[in-house]
Amino acid sequence: MKFGIQYQLNVVRPLDSEDWDPGDEHKRFKEALEQIEFADKLGFDYIFETEHHFLEEYSASSAPEVFLAAASQRTKNVRLVHGIVQMPPKQNHPARVAERIATLDLVSDGRVEFGTGEGATVTEIGGFGTKREDKKAAWEEATRECLRMMTETPYPGFEGEHFSMPERNIVPKPLQKPHPPVWVAASRLETVMVGARLGMGAMGVGFETPEEAQERVSRYYELIRNCRFPIGKAINPALAAGGNMMMARTNEEAMNRGLRGAQFFGFALGFTNGEVHHGRDHLNREFVKRFGLEGKSNVVTETEPDDETQRTLFRAGRRGNFIGSPEFVRENLRKYEDAHIDIMNFYIQVHERTHEHIMETLELFAKEVMPEFQERHHLHQKWREQQLDGVKHEVNASI
Repeated sequence: MKFGIQYQLNVVRPLDSEDWDPGDEHKRFKEALEQIEFADKLGFDYIFETEHHFLEEYSASSAPEVFLAAASQRTKNVRLVHGIVQMPPKQNHPARVAERIATLDLVSDGRVEFGTGEGATVTEIGGFGTKREDKKAAWEEATRECLRMMTETPYPGFEGEHFSMPERNIVPKPLQKPHPPVWVAASRLETVMVGARLGMGAMGVGFETPEEAQERVSRYYELIRNCRFPIGKAINPALAAGGNMMMARTNEEAMNRGLRGAQFFGFALGFTNGEVHHGRDHLNREFVKRFGLEGKSNVVTETEPDDETQRTLFRAGRRGNFIGSPEFVRENLRKYEDAHIDIMNFYIQVHERTHEHIMETLELFAKEVMPEFQERHHLHQKWREQQLDGVKHEVNASI
């Protein structure tokens, strides 16, 4: 198993102000870059940077290609994952995406992973004029053509349902050949299987349990072995799962440091999918109205929703498996390792968690949890070889 850190770049408004303090966004970005540089030195494998638009307080990550370019110059080994690029052409023209991915791959010495997705909220896609009923087809069309642009000289042009362009040679081309590993964001089981059929890595963002992960792994590898028409020139057989993380010496201390951030994360996810008053909502105040100044206990009586989307929101706001002591985190990670998850991706920088606590979490995990999984990773690689035996397509996964 390998390990990544997911960044949304939460920048919450102060409770006593209608707007951010001067320098809040700058501070958050600089702290995130310092954390990434430290994570690279500690041996983390991936940095995932999302793309969101207009989601005040929840995410200031509207230009991930710029942020990842900055991270590339402060790191040496960690892989830089677009987690994800919103691919419908009204949000990002495929040619511009191809140019940006290739440029980032060049300046990072070939460390880019190309995560793709549709864009989730009406606030986002509606801001660019993408219709909800069109976004899935638009994602697939644009992603397929974007990968052709990275690999064909010249690109012959395209007349499609969601975009068209004439023949052009898109330059530069990426350093990794034929193109960087390709992923799709997958909060639902259905999308995991779509990814497998198209030869893409599935970037789980549904806070899956180890039991659910095991089921997904089995079905995913069965489908990817039979992939006939991959979306790109190479396949990326890989499954990532995610969870909220904060560590300390004791479970109690980790909960005190990290639970409130998890609660905000789940609350904000739900809020951004509802009615939004642009520039006038105060998400942090709404959060405090529901959870109080100290945060509610993690003891819950509600039953998990049956709907996959609602279940993700429910789980995102709870302790989960990675807010605790090294022993607690290690024990839960072993369950995902047994399920053969390739990457565990952690949400650490959320709400008002302090930079110091995040840095301590990174170091504690790297020194007291990560080593045993790194030592066993060769066994997982052998398992992967068995799963992919007989696959005809080129494989360019970084697992």
